[in-house]
Amino acid sequence: MPGIEPLQPLRQPALAPVAAASPTALRLVLGAQLRRLRSEAGLTPEAAASCIRCSTAKISRMETGHSPCKERDAVDLLALYGVADPGRTTEFLELVRRAGQRGWWRHYADVLPDWFEPLVGLEEAASSIRTYEGHYVPGLLQTTDYAYAVVRSGHALESEDVTRRRVELRLKRQELLRRPDAPKLWVLLDEAVLMRPTGGAAVMRDQLAHLLDMTELPHVIVQVAPFDVTAHTSPGNGITYLRFAMEGLPDVAYIEHLTNATSVNKQESTDEYRWILDSLSAQSPSPAASKDLLRQALERYS
Repeated sequence: MPGIEPLQPLRQPALAPVAAASPTALRLVLGAQLRRLRSEAGLTPEAAASCIRCSTAKISRMETGHSPCKERDAVDLLALYGVADPGRTTEFLELVRRAGQRGWWRHYADVLPDWFEPLVGLEEAASSIRTYEGHYVPGLLQTTDYAYAVVRSGHALESEDVTRRRVELRLKRQELLRRPDAPKLWVLLDEAVLMRPTGGAAVMRDQLAHLLDMTELPHVIVQVAPFDVTAHTSPGNGITYLRFAMEGLPDVAYIEHLTNATSVNKQESTDEYRWILDSLSAQSPSPAASKDLLRQALERYS
């Protein structure tokens, strides 16, 4: 398709400095290093768990980046794995320290579910973000009024203050698109999103106009996936696929469910979601043709 290339399963990006990564991304790097060191030492998760007096489940969470690693645990594990080089140990412990820091999003802990926090942190470190959304415009491209309508639809009984905090968090996430090193954002939008008058006609007009404005940015691509495509290929749930220009950090697929979400970073799993997004994109109108569909939808709400 003109202007669009499928993601390749093997990456060879320019390496970004670790300093540019968010704590969430650093935990993934840290976990991958812990897993590699344990494997190279020929040790089982049970041996690692016994060393730091924890469960194998905790070892698994640490190695997949879902839980932080305490410095004292890192020291014990490095000794167990035979890492004796003082310089290497110092470098590793610095990674542990930085991976345990709190990102700006922790200021919104009152409205940020544990299952959603990883996505916010990974967005900050991503070099490219691909997302499919079947119900609403993705949060990174929502207007204030549209975001308010979406939040209220899912949290109708909460206070106005809490709703505004949720919207504020959503708008704060969008700041990454204005950075000099903004990630490439590639959105696959189900046609149903354009037909659903979220917030009413006026809100939809502003939202669609905003989408068109955002597509003028060189790093933002929007494709509309028509009904006849999503009827056969739609994954059903929202998918976000993140890629990073950082050594040691794998691609991550984040899959939304009704009340929670899961993330995977093993290649055999992420490849499946990459294929779904590639397939949807290949069957959908080009970005230029999708702009025409957005304009047509905007006219319907005028």
